[in-house]
Amino acid sequence: MSGSTSPPEEPAGDELPPGLELPPGGGLPAGFTLPRAGEEVAAAVLVPLFDRDGEPHLVLTRRRADLRRHAGEISFPGGRRDPEDADLTETALREAEEEIGLPRRHTRLLEELTPVSTFVTGYVIHPFVASIPAGLQWLPSAREVDAVLELGVEEVRASRQRTTMKRRGISFQTDAYIIGEHLIWGATARIIEDLLERLAHGLPGGPWPAAGSRTPLPPGG
Repeated sequence: MSGSTSPPEEPAGDELPPGLELPPGGGLPAGFTLPRAGEEVAAAVLVPLFDRDGEPHLVLTRRRADLRRHAGEISFPGGRRDPEDADLTETALREAEEEIGLPRRHTRLLEELTPVSTFVTGYVIHPFVASIPAGLQWLPSAREVDAVLELGVEEVRASRQRTTMKRRGISFQTDAYIIGEHLIWGATARIIEDLLERLAHGLPGGPWPAAGSRTPLPPGG
């Protein structure tokens, strides 16, 4: 839902480019608009964590480069809530099944992170962290997903930096996580920031390892 390996240029218009997010109170370039109050759309993502050799790892997706929206972006599996979803946890689990083939029986929900507003595209994203077993075989959606990424939490933590990006001719600085060719920014970066902060302090209400503790996560399912 956010983050991009190399964000494509898009045609000019009266809305900011998809994926370009502004912090609360941030200035808006002339000629661009934000969604009106009350237009927010509920969405959910699953933040899968698994243990490999005593270190927690994250599972993310890289979207296909030929998609009309959010092409090439790196994000957690997720999407908007469907009318059939009983709640937002159902949305997160369903989307993870559809996008990466993660069976619900292998998923143990641990905690909900702070919801993230995309400001520009009008989504309120509810992230749900889950423990899963290591060594699962991914079945990425051929329609949406180019690759499934498994990234070590400490590697992600160490990769945070300030970077300059350009969308529709607008240059801006943003916090991002850059790991090799993978650049993670926007809403996904803010979700990761919240997750890392909670992990570092040992999140109450769930079996979370503090940073550097090397405490394995419980197996999912």
